Amino acid sequence: MSRTSLEGRVAVVTGAARGVGELLARRLSARGAKIALVGLEPDALEDVSGRLHTDSAHWYADVTDHEAMTRVAGEVGERFGKADVVVANAGVATGGPFMDSDPDAWRRVIEVNLIGSAVTARAFLPLLVSSRGYLLQIASLAAITPAPMMSAYCASKSGVEAYAHSLRAEVGHRGVRVGVGYLSWTDTDMVRGADQEDVMRELRQRLPWPSNKTYPLGPAVDRLVAGIERRSSHVYGQWWLRGMQGVRGYLPGVIGTVGQREMRRFAPRVQGMRTGLVGAGGAADERERSAPRGMPGVPGVPGE
Repeated sequence: MSRTSLEGRVAVVTGAARGVGELLARRLSARGAKIALVGLEPDALEDVSGRLHTDSAHWYADVTDHEAMTRVAGEVGERFGKADVVVANAGVATGGPFMDSDPDAWRRVIEVNLIGSAVTARAFLPLLVSSRGYLLQIASLAAITPAPMMSAYCASKSGVEAYAHSLRAEVGHRGVRVGVGYLSWTDTDMVRGADQEDVMRELRQRLPWPSNKTYPLGPAVDRLVAGIERRSSHVYGQWWLRGMQGVRGYLPGVIGTVGQREMRRFAPRVQGMRTGLVGAGGAADERERSAPRGMPGVPGVPGE
């Protein structure tokens, strides 16, 4: 498939303060795209914006807030005149047994990862229709296969995959392409945060190769950029994920059998596991929700 130049295009990236979103913004900027950064950490977003090669601006917004995201989309349109690419990347995770999980944290994973993605698309679709643009929804290996101790994350990523496939059929005739990006364990704050729990780290390490490895961030993001340039329907951050699509129908049965054995092994150690959101991004989200109501947001600020 031929590639489309990103020179002069406008790309919106949610969850852009760190990890996949931050590096993706830098890679897209290096290819000439103007960047709109969206997230909950204004200082980090300002720092990212200041290090980009092209015109950029950043917005403080919770992707689950329809009014806030509608405002952001309007301001992006005013600031840049259009939006050609939107990457729904914002996400959080929690781990541990479902029966002992924190109900608020479990719900928040669904809200940010699934509902937040839909809110993002709803806000920006008018601009994407205008530009005949491209929406990339970041999913995960967790959309392809279930995993014990990750019920909220698997449910949310399965949901965004199905949602994006449905949306693709709805908006394709209007010139908008919709892609799903799949990532395995990638070296981000989220994965490092999950690995701080010994049980989660050891359970992952007992997965079959190649799903038991943590992969470097750079090559995965480069694959996402190539998918954006091709406006691809499916983008795989690690080469082997494409092959998982052909066997995904068998995976729930396999995981159900193997997972029971592993959970029996780890059962004495799962009591008392931390059940909140993991990683620095999860901590930022928890701070946002615990802040007093009425705290002012940060409007769009042009980057240097």
